[in-house]
Amino acid sequence: MEETLSEQHTADSRILIIEDDQALGKLLEQEVRDHHFHCRLVGSAEQAFSVMSQWIPDLIVSDLRLPGMDGLEFLKKVGTEFSETQPDFLIITAFGTISKAVDTLKAGAEDFLTKPLDLDHFMICVNRILRNRNLRHEISRIKNLLNEDGFEGIIGQSRPMRDLFNQIARVARAEGPVLILGESGTGKELVARAIHRLSINHKGSFLAVNCAGIPEHLLESEFFGHKAGAFTGAGKSRRGLFAEAKDGTLLLDEISEMSLALQVKLLRMLQDGKVRPVGADQEEQVNVRVVAATHQDIEKEVNQGNFRQDLFFRLETFSLKIPPLRDREDDLELLAGRFLCKCSIQAGRKIHGFDKKTLNLLKKYPFPGNVRELKNAIERAVTFCDGKIILPEHLPARIREQSSIPDLNSEDNIFDAYQNQTLPTLLQVEQDYIKRILKITGGNKRKAAAILGINRRTLYRRLDSELTST
Repeated sequence: MEETLSEQHTADSRILIIEDDQALGKLLEQEVRDHHFHCRLVGSAEQAFSVMSQWIPDLIVSDLRLPGMDGLEFLKKVGTEFSETQPDFLIITAFGTISKAVDTLKAGAEDFLTKPLDLDHFMICVNRILRNRNLRHEISRIKNLLNEDGFEGIIGQSRPMRDLFNQIARVARAEGPVLILGESGTGKELVARAIHRLSINHKGSFLAVNCAGIPEHLLESEFFGHKAGAFTGAGKSRRGLFAEAKDGTLLLDEISEMSLALQVKLLRMLQDGKVRPVGADQEEQVNVRVVAATHQDIEKEVNQGNFRQDLFFRLETFSLKIPPLRDREDDLELLAGRFLCKCSIQAGRKIHGFDKKTLNLLKKYPFPGNVRELKNAIERAVTFCDGKIILPEHLPARIREQSSIPDLNSEDNIFDAYQNQTLPTLLQVEQDYIKRILKITGGNKRKAAAILGINRRTLYRRLDSELTST
């Protein structure tokens, strides 16, 4: 018989046992481990809180009578301090305290068992509670998936986004690295966070690092850590990002900027799950899911020898392509409305909506910077709006004056824009647009890069390529 999703995930559950009777505690711990659950055993509520500062269980099996804080008091305190990740409770009680055990049910416990325990009945109860917990999680996930506005914090109701949401849900349940492809500003980090929240590693840390934002000579130390004295300036040992993200997810954004030498070490880590800090003799085993992202044409980078083919094949097993905003016509007004509401609240303003002409301008504009550029445009509009409605003059000049930009969907406009009737190359169009943005920003490359949806390093590289081609 095929296992249900809840049964597949139950074995990944964490169980914390609180029992001051050492013999009974060891017996329950062994029984739980024999059924392949992750388990911790402590003798008091105080010790349980210490464990839960680092390790959040799915189910707590607790004796009602404990030294110090009793089981009922502990249940109430957990409900207050761990409201967002609250574990389920199974209470163990002596026959004479059943009335108090009923109080634990009223306080939120799932069930209680009386001593002496029947181990078979105990495991049936444990499995039922965990199965119900996983079913609740699955129902919540499906509700998010069917939400007409968005999914796991990602706003969208267009067909391309609904397809993406379904792919995210499938990939999140699998194991292995993920490759996220998409233009700058499409929301690659949001997708990575959604994968993390829906994965079995969701209780671990989520760390994100931009490979283009770290000097190349520091990347290896940043990723894998280093020992004291490994190089000049390494005064003390430091853990790397892979170790810090242990049992969680690590996003490597702009992975195409990673050097070939470091790509070799990343491939080894993905294959055997081990990292070696700079200057260390021993390797360290880490359990971390790697999510890589890039706005570059990664296959082109492979063909040009800038990215290792074997690493690409390892990453692309689970690859996701985020659609650009221009392919999400049904989402633009929805996104603009959400950003307007958020920015208005942050600015302490009461702006009701957009003028019809304003919406038409937003819908016609191609948004090369995608969702990030739209958000920045709405934030600027709210800043300059003195009334209740966003008017065209509140938008950035590049959106208001877009009639002077050749419409790439119209052959006539392209020919009219070039007097010699010669179609421009993609490089020419890109260079013309970069020049225009630099003119608008008065030559401020930081602002220009933000509008273009690229980092400054990429902007400098594009400008250098323009100089070498002229």
